[in-house]
Amino acid sequence: MHPCNLLNVSKDEGERVEAVMSRRERLRAETSREIKAIALRQMADGGPGAISLRGIAREMRMTPRAIYSYFPTRDDLITALISGIAASLAEAVETASNALPDTDPGGRLLAWGQTLREWALAHPESFRLFYGHPIPGYQPPEDGPVDLTARRVCRDLTRLVATAWPHARHHQPEDTSWSDLHPDYVAKIQAELPDVPPAAAALALRVWGRMHGLVALEIDGHIHPVAGNPAALHRAEMLDLVRSLGLAE
Repeated sequence: MHPCNLLNVSKDEGERVEAVMSRRERLRAETSREIKAIALRQMADGGPGAISLRGIAREMRMTPRAIYSYFPTRDDLITALISGIAASLAEAVETASNALPDTDPGGRLLAWGQTLREWALAHPESFRLFYGHPIPGYQPPEDGPVDLTARRVCRDLTRLVATAWPHARHHQPEDTSWSDLHPDYVAKIQAELPDVPPAAAALALRVWGRMHGLVALEIDGHIHPVAGNPAALHRAEMLDLVRSLGLAE
């Protein structure tokens, strides 16, 4: 065979191998997504403690050995779930707030808060898993993907509040010191946002509490029995929040 033909055979074989590997990767990604979807459904039916790799394997007609090749332990599955959830939320709120200019800090905060609610309503089980009660027996890895992605959400909101601080500081107490905050939170803020003063960091926590509170009540079913229009109630709270920071009339 001519050497050039050998090159062509080698190239064709390489493309076939690449195509096979690509199909395998797609199938693996699809199976991983299905496992996560069933885990969220298990949690919806029985709470976070109901997540079971063996139960998922039975439903998918997989052997335990096969499913363990995707997630060796239940903790690995929960870690992957929470990390993906945090990344999805971070992407949603960042996209919404970044659509507005830095010169409109009130609008950016409003967009962030409204998107948090919209995302939570679209992904209620994900919201509960990320912000709900501790999962029985689950031990998250220290400084692992869950911590990093959760910090991304916190860092983005803190950055928005820091941008608004020149306006908000005239409407907020400034007697907060770093000693008033948890050392772990202080260390993260100082490492990632070194120019943020302690009063702004404390304000970010209060802003988060107001943004999160009504959403959590709505997701847990406590708002609908008392509010005919939860969306209007939430928007009114967000507008009042923005006004309390001196960012709107």
